[in-house]
Amino acid sequence: MLAGGLAIAGAFVLAGCDSAVGIPNDEPVEATASIGTPATAVPSTQATTTPPTTSAAAPSVGAVAEPPAAVQRWITDLKASTVAQMQAKCWTIAPRNVAEMYADDQPILAALALPGTATPDTITWKSRSTTVAVDRAALDTGYACPRVATAGGDIEYNDADARHTVRRYLARFVGTPLDATDKEGTYPLVCKASPATWDPSGTGKAIAAPLADNPGKLTGATKFADQEIHSEPLRGDYLTVDVPVTSSAGATKTRTFTLAAGAQGYCIGDVSP
Repeated sequence: MLAGGLAIAGAFVLAGCDSAVGIPNDEPVEATASIGTPATAVPSTQATTTPPTTSAAAPSVGAVAEPPAAVQRWITDLKASTVAQMQAKCWTIAPRNVAEMYADDQPILAALALPGTATPDTITWKSRSTTVAVDRAALDTGYACPRVATAGGDIEYNDADARHTVRRYLARFVGTPLDATDKEGTYPLVCKASPATWDPSGTGKAIAAPLADNPGKLTGATKFADQEIHSEPLRGDYLTVDVPVTSSAGATKTRTFTLAAGAQGYCIGDVSP
């Protein structure tokens, strides 16, 4: 779990589009990145970045002397890029959160200069003021964007992450993924069927996440109203995200996505109606 224990930031009701309620940078990467290098103009980082010579693989557990190559590539970009460019490169993270977490790079770089600690799921670096953590799964993609917490806090996932998960999921279905590599096999967004832990109603009788057994439920969707995505808490670690989705027949219906918080963020477990 990130930073020794996942902290999910409390989700809150969001009425209308995010920009209308003064929450910055929770729009698609394409829109946010327009003040710098457009997301569509940023080639795959894995394909264009030369790996550093210091690229020792991280151990499965224990101390990490230096950041692995996938994190080193991100460090190089952090030093030389604008926030908008980092939002485009770190498209798996909600743009709003990239802007907030990466606003001050010096404390981040200072923490990464210290030895890290590896667990089977996460590598974490800590200084007195900053915690930096990356999922082990991200290392396999060749470019790992860490999450950052300040003042000794735990790494958190919030409602912006949940909305961004739905945004990415729908963008895939309508044929405009935020990145060409954003596919379920590499970047899972749907909750796993096993173990069967899905219980958003709190019945005490967990089942397999329904969407895991019907992954093509939204096949035929042609577009979605990105600026109308909004979220609200459900119960415990569950949250819902509503968004109008248009079918191939031209009918638009508001779909409700139910998500669950986990060690790697939010996953989508159900879509209704």
